[in-house]
Amino acid sequence: MTSPIVEVRSITKVYSLPSGDVVALDNLSLTIEEGEFVAIMGPSGSGKSTLMNQLGCLDVPTKGRLLIAGTDVRTLNDHDLTQLRLNTLGYIFQRYNLIPLLTAYENVEYPYILKHRKQDDTGHVRDLLESVGITRKMARHRPAELSGGQQQRVAIARALVNNPRILICDEPTGNLDTKTGNQIMDMLSDLNKKGNTIIMVTHNPETAKYADRTVIIRDGRIAV
Repeated sequence: MTSPIVEVRSITKVYSLPSGDVVALDNLSLTIEEGEFVAIMGPSGSGKSTLMNQLGCLDVPTKGRLLIAGTDVRTLNDHDLTQLRLNTLGYIFQRYNLIPLLTAYENVEYPYILKHRKQDDTGHVRDLLESVGITRKMARHRPAELSGGQQQRVAIARALVNNPRILICDEPTGNLDTKTGNQIMDMLSDLNKKGNTIIMVTHNPETAKYADRTVIIRDGRIAV
């Protein structure tokens, strides 16, 4: 029997503030199998974003363990953690987080260069952009010259460029109109069918319907 691709084991995250400690995650445990599409929902301040930062290896827990693809992330040095992010994880953000001075093509190529230490000479970046509906002409534009839907498509291509096993999606349709949002969700659903594990935070029940399973978080705990 294979191990889950993500194992959250009794994670607690405490933020120390001048007004006192804030417990953002409270002894939370969660397992996600490879190939699953999981939606994470909960009210504002419930701990959703904190959990996503943990799953994306952008932060470390105060207590507990996180295993990604069998690796305990707390045992990794900075170099190995960077490699895990580059090779295993892809990120799709609500506000796209594209680099304003780079073209769409350069935004997608950037993590490829970080991993391979060279520019793409295989056509992979170009083909990936075209696969998400970004033409060669669009790919020459900077983010400010693209619509929100086009920027999110670029962001998806960027997340996929290093063939990650896990996609971390934080409100991927939050800034989009309904039609464009549905197109993006159809795209994510197709990626999931091809084998990508998808973990998505959303406040929208209609968006959550695309997932195999919905996890509700309240007060830093999984609601039963």
